Amino acid sequence: MGNKAEINPEKELITGLEIIAEEIEKNEALLKVEDLSLSFIQYASGLRQTELKVISNLSIQAYKGEILAVVGSSGSGKSLLAHAILGILPSNAKLEGKIEYDGEELTQERKEEMRGKEIALIPQAITYLDPLMKISNQVIGCVEKKNEGLIKKLQREIFQRYDLKPEVERMLPHELSGGMTRRVLVSTAVISSSKLIIADEPTPGLDEKTLNETLSYFKDMADKGCAVILITHDIEAALKISHKIAVFYAGTVLEVANVEDFKNNGESLRHPYTRALWNALPQNKFQAIKGHQPMQDEVIDGCIYYERCSKKKALCSQGIPQMKKVNGGTVRCNNAS
Repeated sequence: MGNKAEINPEKELITGLEIIAEEIEKNEALLKVEDLSLSFIQYASGLRQTELKVISNLSIQAYKGEILAVVGSSGSGKSLLAHAILGILPSNAKLEGKIEYDGEELTQERKEEMRGKEIALIPQAITYLDPLMKISNQVIGCVEKKNEGLIKKLQREIFQRYDLKPEVERMLPHELSGGMTRRVLVSTAVISSSKLIIADEPTPGLDEKTLNETLSYFKDMADKGCAVILITHDIEAALKISHKIAVFYAGTVLEVANVEDFKNNGESLRHPYTRALWNALPQNKFQAIKGHQPMQDEVIDGCIYYERCSKKKALCSQGIPQMKKVNGGTVRCNNAS
């Protein structure tokens, strides 16, 4: 009789995990942003031009069925990232780097073609709504009216799903409450059947009930296969529904962490700034971060977090750290391992 090969359960498990990891790698991102830099050309005294850089070497990826939260303080460049993806930057903007959507480069022409169709923005402010147009007309206006009766029926079904009563159809924006406004803005994205949803600061000032209700809309979109980018400064809200957290600081990403990395006192977090954000939360150490974020016109040779970092070394002041993979996430830090 021939010798039977011995089966090692531990080895079989490791092999299985490796196969799963390979399959995840093969799963192409719906949106890829690589080494994105954004600056604005401004005129100083006379005709002298200055260039104000607001985003530098930024890279993120958004996958179908996932929520990527883009978290950072005000002025870190989060909303400008959304505007760059949508192609709604002002004429004095200078954009460099690469943006791909569904495997193809997202040129300005393609952005304009897909905006409101395959790529939808859910803004924070009611000012995005026409103050003189009835709500139903604004929501229906987001889709091509090939069959007006069918579209109207779909709009009413979506309103019913988001607890918007029939009379809302005939209202003007100023007649809506804050919660109703957010549901209307969500409805415009849902009716467009967009695959990529960008929600820009959708939760400030909301009470706990309305906050959780709003977050549930985004979770529902991701569960239906959309890629959702949630732009927010509220890390607590982001952790409730997100799969990954991209931490913004001074116009770039310092870390992309899995939401599980924030458990166990944030021991798995890779960047000192991400850990500092975690420790600043009231339910944690409620510890303030010393110092301030660099101004947009400051020229920094090394790591942009150098002056505030508790783990800085001489190497950190010499050259900008590159993003690297560490323990299932990515981080821009020389000291992470």
